Amino acid sequence: MAINKQHAIDPDKCTACTICITACPVTAATRKFRGPKMTGPALTRLRKLVSDDDPMLDYCSNCKTCDLVCPSGVPISTLNMIAKNEYYKTHPRKSKADDMLAHSEKMGKLITALPLGSTFANLGMSVGKSFGVMGAMGIAQDAKMPSYASESFISKFKKIKQTPYPRKVVFFSGCYINYNQPEVGTDLVKVYQKNKIEVAIDENFVCCGSPMVSGGYIDDARVNASKNAALLKSWVDRGYDIVTACTSCGLMLKQEYQELFDFEGMAEYAAHMYDSIEYLAKLHDDGQFDTDFANDNTKYIYHAPCHLKVQAIGRPSMELLPMIPGIDIEEADVGCCGISGSYGFKADKHEIAMKVGSKLFNRIKNSHAKLGVCECGTCRLQMENGSGVKAIHPLTVLRQAYGL
Repeated sequence: MAINKQHAIDPDKCTACTICITACPVTAATRKFRGPKMTGPALTRLRKLVSDDDPMLDYCSNCKTCDLVCPSGVPISTLNMIAKNEYYKTHPRKSKADDMLAHSEKMGKLITALPLGSTFANLGMSVGKSFGVMGAMGIAQDAKMPSYASESFISKFKKIKQTPYPRKVVFFSGCYINYNQPEVGTDLVKVYQKNKIEVAIDENFVCCGSPMVSGGYIDDARVNASKNAALLKSWVDRGYDIVTACTSCGLMLKQEYQELFDFEGMAEYAAHMYDSIEYLAKLHDDGQFDTDFANDNTKYIYHAPCHLKVQAIGRPSMELLPMIPGIDIEEADVGCCGISGSYGFKADKHEIAMKVGSKLFNRIKNSHAKLGVCECGTCRLQMENGSGVKAIHPLTVLRQAYGL
């Protein structure tokens, strides 16, 4: 039986230095959130003694900037998410959209299973916004929601003919790539094949649970984690490495599972888990990365997602993309975009999210870049919504440079 590790996270390691508060993008954007230290370690100590009604918990976006800057290594955001989960066991939800946004995989499966499902779903969102239906559900009227693809990545993958290679990886595509941007998944397969890597998928994988945790549905995430952890360990036992092309999925599977749950084999598979670009950078370090690129004279601006930064793997995209001849790429380096998964879609959080991302939006506009680049799907959506500049995955830049 799985044992919950939540109680193993010690809030007393917090020295109350307030670095997390000064770094928190939400605290800087609104007074509605008292800051990660207060809602996390400080009140976690009190919750052991008294019942604490803390509606401010809902304003933590789980961007994990606090974890990144904490000198004591306290997983502050995870303490916040645990507390949020407990809070909503006894308090009503603020929005009807909470459940839908936290369990987006259900909607994706339903829509892709129906003939013309994506067409009607995308039209429905557009019409629903016009008539205020989305607002009534708790979705921000001005939020640009992700559209659904007409065919899932898993369906597209089955049609791809690969050349077998000794080096093999299993790709955890995640919900966003599978149901919203399957082209990112096909780009990964093409780029990996170019680098003599064979890609496998597992149709039994389920949502990593990141949106569930952020929404305060940790118990639901635990069910998914138990399935994914067993599957991931089985692939590693067969000699496969694991790659993701979404930084939130990667962080959840590799790190947050171990902070929140205690399922067998998590540490073993986590040692073989990589971000898709990180894996290619590792290949380059070994002298095996294919640099047969065509010229690309496009001007790009790159945004590093918060969930990449907290993994402490550097900026692998900024290591590889500058190798493309003629490319003009710079890093925005202005902090969080504000979206934090589904946080910025919510009516009561959208204004905060846009304020958090305002520096990034201005940076993109002032750069005069033709395209934005980012590993996170919802970050790309937020970049486009805030700046008007289209954003793509680094895999797409590489695929185009290879002429594939």
